[in-house]
Amino acid sequence: MVIEVAQIDVTPGSEDDFVAAFRTGLPELAGTPGCRSVRLARGVEGPSRFVLINEWDTVDAHEKNFRGTDRFERWLGLVAPYFAGEPTVEHFTDTD
Repeated sequence: MVIEVAQIDVTPGSEDDFVAAFRTGLPELAGTPGCRSVRLARGVEGPSRFVLINEWDTVDAHEKNFRGTDRFERWLGLVAPYFAGEPTVEHFTDTD
């Protein structure tokens, strides 16, 4: 399993619209083959900062089944208008 962590800063004042757009696009992401779970968290100290945490079977599942498809383009079209900058995306594995 691979954990994808994306730090997303949204334009201040558009946080609720971003969350609504994310919820609308959630089936595109969560329904991707190889996606095990999706979680969006909002910053307490910085409420315009969000962290998206996805569990994938593999990095390839993320890159080939989502990022390289129309599914990603549809999802991005919903949420990207609220981005204040380019999200930072990294993959992690458990230390066990």
